[in-house]
Amino acid sequence: MRVSTANTYEVTIAALQKRQQQMQNSQQQLTTGKRVAWGSDDPTAAGIGERAYAQTGRIDANQRALDASRNAMTLGESALGDGIELLQQVREALVEAGNASYSDAERAGLANKISGLRQQLLAIANRGDGANGYIFGGQGSGGAPFLDQNGGVVFKGTPGVLQTGNSDNFQLSIDGGAAFEQARSGNGTFVTGTLPNVNTGAAAGGWIDSGTVTDPAQITGGNYVIQIAGTAPSQTYTISNSDTGTSSSDVFSPGKAIQFEGMSLTIAGGPVDGDQFSVAPSTNTLKVFDVLDNAIAALNTPLRSGAQIAQANSSNLRDLDAVMGNLQNVRSQVGETMNNLDGTEQRMATQKLNSQTTQSNAEDLDMVQGISNFQNQQSGYQAALQTYAMVQRMSLFQYLSPS
Repeated sequence: MRVSTANTYEVTIAALQKRQQQMQNSQQQLTTGKRVAWGSDDPTAAGIGERAYAQTGRIDANQRALDASRNAMTLGESALGDGIELLQQVREALVEAGNASYSDAERAGLANKISGLRQQLLAIANRGDGANGYIFGGQGSGGAPFLDQNGGVVFKGTPGVLQTGNSDNFQLSIDGGAAFEQARSGNGTFVTGTLPNVNTGAAAGGWIDSGTVTDPAQITGGNYVIQIAGTAPSQTYTISNSDTGTSSSDVFSPGKAIQFEGMSLTIAGGPVDGDQFSVAPSTNTLKVFDVLDNAIAALNTPLRSGAQIAQANSSNLRDLDAVMGNLQNVRSQVGETMNNLDGTEQRMATQKLNSQTTQSNAEDLDMVQGISNFQNQQSGYQAALQTYAMVQRMSLFQYLSPS
């Protein structure tokens, strides 16, 4: 086989250039720490790394949405706590108003105190979320969600809640209508009360409590009227079902429980012949500000009998406890949402770490292996240079040239 000197030089130069290129690539990998810098370096690994990078980006976007939701829920939980604290102060004032020795002027003073607390509660209900929105705006409102107008406070927001719209649908607001206007009336199952158009004047000496449920299976959800007949101590009561027209009667004793159809209630005081009391199903339409307005109006009403004061206080306390309980339920739901956010954040952190690990495994350089490869390539390149130098001196012309 005949090999020309020129061909030997060309082959050797090409090999040297290839080794130099490999050494340059290894040096770039060591500098950047990346094994795959271009898709052509390793198409399969580049595809895996790109998908992992995209997943990390989605997780980062979800994290920003989660942070916004946590901020809104934290503000909402704090606002609900402030509102419950104000209502507790209202409750203390109503309990104080039940003191039989208080005058009309003293009860009017308590009404002024409750009126001030009402204004503070309205400010809490219209509290902003720091992002040009409102904590209790529901799905949005053109202005403050609660408007104080003639007839009471009205919710002007859109029912429901705002959500981030991503796969997890993080909550960004609280439904103000559900929080402030949808408490269960009465004791949660039925509502008791007097018939003011019948029980009037000083003769209205009886009042009815909130009642309790003795057997949920017997509750019919009907409307009833309880009428007192006769003169104490020989009195009777008649329970009439306004829906079916049926009725039943028994002997009445003030303070003794009246039980029927799974319900138990007590009429106390001194009811007179003809006094009537109502029992109706509960509804989820009890509004916080209506309860406060009713309490203020009652405390500002002069010349009431002891029974009227007791009945009003009992009803107002019952309704106040109901709206407080509803706010506490909403606060508990917000707290549960915040717990879910914490769990979701931990899950996303794990997913992000997995994505980053996948991307690193696909693209990053094993530094130990990289350094070893570079050193081997450097040694090989030096050996190739030395070999080339020796071959270059072994040509015929070198032997023929005079020394």
